[in-house]
Amino acid sequence: MGAGVMRLLVTGFEPFGGDAVNPSELVAAALHGQTLHGGGQRAIVVAQRLPCAFGVAQRVLAGAIEEFQPAVVLSLGLAAGRAGLTPERVAVNLADARIADNAGAQPCDQPVAPEGPAAYFTTLPVKAMVAAMRAAGAPAELSLSAGSFVCNEIFYALMHSLAQRGPAGCRAGFMHLPLLPAQAQGPAGLRPSVALDLQVAAVSAALAAVLAHEADITAAGGSIA
Repeated sequence: MGAGVMRLLVTGFEPFGGDAVNPSELVAAALHGQTLHGGGQRAIVVAQRLPCAFGVAQRVLAGAIEEFQPAVVLSLGLAAGRAGLTPERVAVNLADARIADNAGAQPCDQPVAPEGPAAYFTTLPVKAMVAAMRAAGAPAELSLSAGSFVCNEIFYALMHSLAQRGPAGCRAGFMHLPLLPAQAQGPAGLRPSVALDLQVAAVSAALAAVLAHEADITAAGGSIA
């Protein structure tokens, strides 16, 4: 890969919470090495698997950013129960885990970064991403909460680290993915799911939208819930 090639870093988490697979890891792996185009720009996707562990995931992501020097970082995670792909708008400075992570840690009411601000907004064009994923035939919605588990921690830590770099830093954000059909049967019945090939196509379309849109589109995306 030449030094002048633009890179898009896509991360996905290892399985957690008793699941055998994590769609975020599978989608990231499927996109690895693909060349994407958008808005006259061309970029190559590089993928990184993250451990589902507080603190450790941050260090692995920081190492990948240092290695690949990406222009864009999109971290992916699983949100069981959501019906579609959901780019996140806000990362909050809070780690409050309902369950233990894969290393057995379960922080309660702890800041991700004690010296950091209360929250960060994504720097990705999330509304354009939603529109692109819908155009690709996938269910997609804008989300205003990444929760308070490792997904939110990695989103906040990502934005916090890039903020320290100043205006020259890359654009970055986080997206939650739904379950795969094989994971849909839960204790309370069938849960929403989206096939892996459609999730891969949707995330590819979302990344192309990032290339095409330096600024986001104007579209309704708020919530009263």
